[in-house]
Amino acid sequence: MAGWRRRKLRRRLSLLRIPGVIPVVGLMLLLWFSFNLLEKNLKPAIMAMAESRANLVATETIHRTLYERVLADVNYNDLVYVHKDNQQHITMMQANTIKISRLVSRAGLEIKEQLKGLEDETLYVPLGQALGSRILANYGPRIKIGIAPVGSVNVEFDDEFQQAGINQVRHILYLDIKTTVTIVIPTDSKSVAVNNRVPIAETIIVGQVPSTYVGVESGLLRGNNGGPGTNQ
Repeated sequence: MAGWRRRKLRRRLSLLRIPGVIPVVGLMLLLWFSFNLLEKNLKPAIMAMAESRANLVATETIHRTLYERVLADVNYNDLVYVHKDNQQHITMMQANTIKISRLVSRAGLEIKEQLKGLEDETLYVPLGQALGSRILANYGPRIKIGIAPVGSVNVEFDDEFQQAGINQVRHILYLDIKTTVTIVIPTDSKSVAVNNRVPIAETIIVGQVPSTYVGVESGLLRGNNGGPGTNQ
């Protein structure tokens, strides 16, 4: 047995005496270490680029869904009742909680459905762009980035009053949308939070702002996973 092991060892050592074997082995080891070093240094840049692209694509999908599928026939007077006295002075403003609740629920459903389409979408980032080079931004191997929606789509209604001029106030209605997508690159994956505050309607109030405003406190009307909003 010992003799057989010695003969095996001698054969292996004899291979190293073949011209060109050591340089080839050395080159392979050098390439392996170089690749690992390059991957370690580039990974944060590639992941940051992938995160930015995924956030952009998800945000575009959310905005397009809202403006094309949800808000096309929605206006301010549908969501807020404005009460006036005989002199046409605004005496009270009241949120239409039923319509707002339906809007929140519909937005959640539509956004969730459209985000599912991102599973079939693949993005590619040139290596030069990941390196941050302006000259080589469009060159180099293309790095594949996959996007997949994760978890729920949370939609909340909110509003804000802003000074718009002399004796004028702008009342803006918003939908706050929060969701999560997962980005996948060849060597790693990461969950990315996507948050959007989208204005859906507004009006200018001329004159004194009414002392009575029955609004919707933040978080009282919300839809989760595109499910029904709660009306409180």
